[in-house]
Amino acid sequence: MTDLPELTLFNSLTRQMAPFQPVHEGEARVYTCGPTVYNYPHIGNMRAYVFADILGRTLSHRGLKLTHVINITDVGHLTDDGDDGEDKMEKMAAQKAQSIWDIAQHYTQAYWNDIKALNIRQPAHWSIATDYVEQMIDFAKEIAPRHCYELESGLYFDVSTVADYGRLARAVTEEGEGRIEAVEGKRNAADFAIWRKTPAGEKRQMEWDSPWGPGAPGWHLECSVMSGKLLGFPFDIHTGGIDHREIHHPNEIAQNQAFCCAGGLDVPGNSGAKVWMHNNFLVERSGKMSKSSGEFLRLQLLIDKGYHPLGYRMMCLQAHYRSELEFSWDGLAAALTRLKRMIMAAERLKDVDAGEPAHPKLAPMIATFEKALAEDLNTPIALTALEDVLAAKKVDPAAKRAVVEMMDAVFGLGLFETSRADLRLRPLRAEICVEEIEETLVRRKEARANKDFATSDALRDELAGKGVEVMDGDPLGWEWKLG
Repeated sequence: MTDLPELTLFNSLTRQMAPFQPVHEGEARVYTCGPTVYNYPHIGNMRAYVFADILGRTLSHRGLKLTHVINITDVGHLTDDGDDGEDKMEKMAAQKAQSIWDIAQHYTQAYWNDIKALNIRQPAHWSIATDYVEQMIDFAKEIAPRHCYELESGLYFDVSTVADYGRLARAVTEEGEGRIEAVEGKRNAADFAIWRKTPAGEKRQMEWDSPWGPGAPGWHLECSVMSGKLLGFPFDIHTGGIDHREIHHPNEIAQNQAFCCAGGLDVPGNSGAKVWMHNNFLVERSGKMSKSSGEFLRLQLLIDKGYHPLGYRMMCLQAHYRSELEFSWDGLAAALTRLKRMIMAAERLKDVDAGEPAHPKLAPMIATFEKALAEDLNTPIALTALEDVLAAKKVDPAAKRAVVEMMDAVFGLGLFETSRADLRLRPLRAEICVEEIEETLVRRKEARANKDFATSDALRDELAGKGVEVMDGDPLGWEWKLG
């Protein structure tokens, strides 16, 4: 697609926008930091995968062969990202009185269910950390002589042995160092474990033999090994949440430099990936975002309250991935209403075969869409172009259908696969079923048509008593929602 504007992306490593130039002609190789499967992901976690999905869809849209890898961390991630505390997997297994393998399987499947519900495309590879332990040991053996030292608790990486350590985080500040485990004998405060020995006299559920004794790999080591094995160094883009930018990704970069015998980070490719991209936080003010709060905001909670997952996908698209996104139930409802309007407009084209997208009225909208995506995935602007196409009058329907399909292939909203009725979910605690609501609304419309307003009001009150809000005059046409 040679007529597209040049794709520019913000590189967290350089803190600059730059044109995207693939390492391999015609290909794009992307690695995304996946979940640690010790608990259900909250919706803030899932924003990272919606972002990575939009990135991948944009690269595919531009005609590149995409190889996308997402890892599953089922061992090695401690309760603090700075290498402190217990192993998250072992801690949850003890709490649940289950095997660590069962914990991993259960929460991996829960995460995959959320991926499907959000219409996130399957990556080329799901890399499971425990499948790569032997390769991790080989990697550690390769870098250990020049970059590591051994302590009683494990094998540690000496960050002073690589150039520009911490550049991604912009500095290893005293505050940052405070988040890293204090271990007696460490040469530098920021040094981190790449192999954790099982303490003498103990036996872990997950442990492997190594040259440094039985134990398990460090969390940072896993991503270096799996990305290098599946994509090769250097690959194109590494993505993750902004929380990874401070410790996890700088440590990953240091390992990559050591393994590749690379120089400093003035050459971004020496970091293992040419471009590092991070989505910003989802901000939620009620205090329910935390997993420790009990009923935290996971995708299933949205579904249980009657909100379709694609409403949350739309909510993510309405903000630039590098901006904070504030979550509220009103905001989610507004995003879902916006999606309903798009689907209703797309329904008029469902019986139309897509033709050539060329049409003079649509050309400016396509240009706006492509320009927005090319400028660091500006989905808020690109969405307005899609709405303008759907609203366009006196346009060949076949051309309009083709353009909507093309745009929706990037947004992943399923405009032609989802109906307005599909978006209406019955809340878990609702005392009334959809069929009963619809039957009552038919009776109410008949009463209004016959000017029997007393019956109409009584039926409205009856629905209200069961938690159904009827929105008379709604431009979507007799919309209702369950409270």
